[in-house]
Amino acid sequence: MVISVVGTVVRGFLMGTADVVPGVSGGTVALVLNFYERLVGSVKSGSSALGRFARLDLAGGVEWLRRVEWFFLVPLLAGIGLAIVTLASVIETQLHDRPIEVAALFLGLVVSSIAVAWRLVTRRDATRIAVMVVVGVTLFVALGVRGGTSEDSVAQASDPEVWVFFLAGSVAICAMILPGISGSLILVMLGMYGPVLDAVTDREIGLLAVFLVGATIGLALFSQALHWALERHRDTVMAALIGLMIGSTRVLWPWPNGLDSTELGSPEGSVGLAVALALFGAVLVLVVNEVAIRSAQARTGVESSKVRAS
Repeated sequence: MVISVVGTVVRGFLMGTADVVPGVSGGTVALVLNFYERLVGSVKSGSSALGRFARLDLAGGVEWLRRVEWFFLVPLLAGIGLAIVTLASVIETQLHDRPIEVAALFLGLVVSSIAVAWRLVTRRDATRIAVMVVVGVTLFVALGVRGGTSEDSVAQASDPEVWVFFLAGSVAICAMILPGISGSLILVMLGMYGPVLDAVTDREIGLLAVFLVGATIGLALFSQALHWALERHRDTVMAALIGLMIGSTRVLWPWPNGLDSTELGSPEGSVGLAVALALFGAVLVLVVNEVAIRSAQARTGVESSKVRAS
């Protein structure tokens, strides 16, 4: 039990690390580590409980709460929170000082993640491929409309009102759970990446609480639709999610300015180091995915043995 909880905290930490970086999604981490649908299912159960309590259906709310995998969800959220609190300032500094190297590393991570996610699609027919291509191309082109993705290149809100933090949380959380779409990137485009990051680094508890309330409500509403779609049209949804990951590579292309620009340029400068980091990121994803698969198989084997023994 303890090992399982620690492992889940580590997963959450990796998700939180990805969510801090514009252009990288924690949902991608969940896909690679094979707990994406489990996460969406638990969040959906929690949101259903909130809906029942809002209608004063206490019995129904309690019943939905029992369906939430708390021993999975709570450690995962703890890991996400730990990553955001401890790494926000570090990642911000690295993005500023080494934009090309950081972008290259995450490009390798995401490209390899696309290959991993494609394995999860059961029906790889023309329809699923068309969905993937259309979504990927659409996002790729849309990201090019805005020239920058950093708080320096996109106008950020100056001293925003408290309610703006609520709205930013409710919108960004929808992106955070989708592979390929970064919640941080959405915050940048909304002009709220700088204010939210400042609130984290300055430990402004009140503003962060408002942001989290907005995120909770937004996630509760969005998870219902996503869970429904995954249950009824899993392969099509997975193809669309992969398309989002493909389109997001425009943000991650290292040249000319790393994550600060969606402009596409030819490799220059520290090309060797950038390529090495991209390859390292790609291999790391494959290794982590293989470990996750074997861990899941081992866990399933243990559970099957217990069933046979009983």
